[in-house]
This record gives sequence, C-alpha cells and structure tokens, in this order.
Amino acid sequence: MDLFLQLVANGLVLGAFYALSALGLTLVFGLMRVVNFAHGELYVIGGLFGWALTAVFGWNYFLALVVVVIVLGILGYLIDQILIARVRGQGEEPTILLTIGLSIFIANTALLIVGTTPVTVASPFASKPLILGPVVITQARLLLVVICAVLIAAANLLIQKTTLGRAMRATFQDPMAAQLVGIRTPRIYGFTFALGATLAGAAGMLLGSIYVVEASTGGIISLKAFVVVILGGMGSFAGAVAGGLILGLTEALWGGYVSTGYVDAIGFALVIVTLLVRPYGLFSRRAERA
Repeated sequence: MDLFLQLVANGLVLGAFYALSALGLTLVFGLMRVVNFAHGELYVIGGLFGWALTAVFGWNYFLALVVVVIVLGILGYLIDQILIARVRGQGEEPTILLTIGLSIFIANTALLIVGTTPVTVASPFASKPLILGPVVITQARLLLVVICAVLIAAANLLIQKTTLGRAMRATFQDPMAAQLVGIRTPRIYGFTFALGATLAGAAGMLLGSIYVVEASTGGIISLKAFVVVILGGMGSFAGAVAGGLILGLTEALWGGYVSTGYVDAIGFALVIVTLLVRPYGLFSRRAERA
C-alpha cells in the first residue's frame, strides 16, 4: 500500500506538469483548429531561455519566469500573424506542413546555439524531502505543482470571465458573426496563439527546474501533449487537466509495477482505448462533437 500511495503521488505531480504542458495545445488545437506540431519546440524555447536567464546570467527565478512568459507570448503572436495567417482558411494540411517546418527550424536552431547537452533551470526551491505519512515528495515539486495549478486557473478565468476570452470564444464559434459585431478576428487569432505559446514556455521553464531541458526533446513533448488533448477532448480545460492526470497516474503505476521500459507507449495505448470508447475525448461536449 505504501508503494501504491507513493506511485499515486508521483503520478499526480507528473500529471499536473502534463496538464500545464498541454493547455496551450488545447487552446490552439481545440479552439483555432490549428494542428501545431511546433508546440513542443515552444516548450523547449521556454526551458532554454529560462536556463539562460537563471543559470547563465543569474537572474531571479520569478523575474525570469515573467520575462519568459512575455517573450513567448510575443513570439507566439508573431508566428500567428506572420506565418499561420498566410494559410488560415485553406484547410488543415497547409497548417500541418507549416508547423512541422517551423518545428524542424526551431529544433535545429536550438541545437546550433546550445548543443545537445542537457541543462537545468536554476531553481530557488529547496530539494529537501517532505514526508507526508508513507509519501515522500520534495518541496520543490510540491511548490511547482501549486504554480502549475495557479497558471491553469488563471488561463481558465481569462477564457471564461474576461472580454478577451468572450471574444475568443465568439470568434471560434462563428468568425463571420464575430466580425459583424466588431470583433477584430485576426488579432483574436494572434492573441490565442500567443496564450498557447505562453503556457508552453512557462511549462518548459517550470519543468526545466526539476528535470532537464534538451534542444531535441520537443518531439516527445508534442506527442505527450497531443495524447493529453485527445484523452480529455479538444478545447476542454477540464479535459486537459483530467487527461494530464490520467496519463501521469498511468505512467507512474505502470513504471512502478510493470516496467519503466514501456512507459512512453502507455499514452498511445490510452489514446487507442479512448478513441474506441469516446472518439471525441472524455470531456467533449455535444456541440464540439457536432
């Protein structure tokens, strides 16, 4: 039982990180209907930029996190307005090819700049273990889970309660009607992609402080994010959180009881089962399925 509780705790921590990593893709993929294969590379940029600011230049961790969020937001806005806007409305295939090319460009540029050596973001959080009965967790991981939860809640409030969030939802429900009531839809597309890039970059820096960041890990990050989005349902914040927790728990329990050698394959098995039972995700709504 002690092992089970420890594995569950590890899975919940990992699931929180997966949920934050996938939220940006949930917005872009679920609301904009843009299949962004460069999502993992935006995560990598956030982690590498955070490492440069904290470990190389000695910046304060939280100040560096704010700068990473701002820079990734600007980068995401520019990517949408300069690149994605050129193929918007032409179907999914041009967008897929565009984001694959962008992914290759960012990954190879990062390899040229920082090389293949794994790096770690300098963190102010203590790595001292915190003992909660049979469960042991480091203070750093617990605090980062809290930060992840705050970011997830803030993004949800932005979408559901603000004027910008209402404009975003109106644009993706009916772009022509949104334009008729005065919403500048090109800017809304840019802000949405910027928010997705911001969440990806924040996740990269936060996770880079307890794991490592490598220039070549964008592909696996994108795959896991797609797994989470498909599990939970496109465009669903609750689905992204639930999908991340399900994936984290499944990987932790499988690795603890069976084998760590096939942990990465578990996500794809979950996707296959989910698609057979609920083809549109666990939290998909009737309107989204339509």
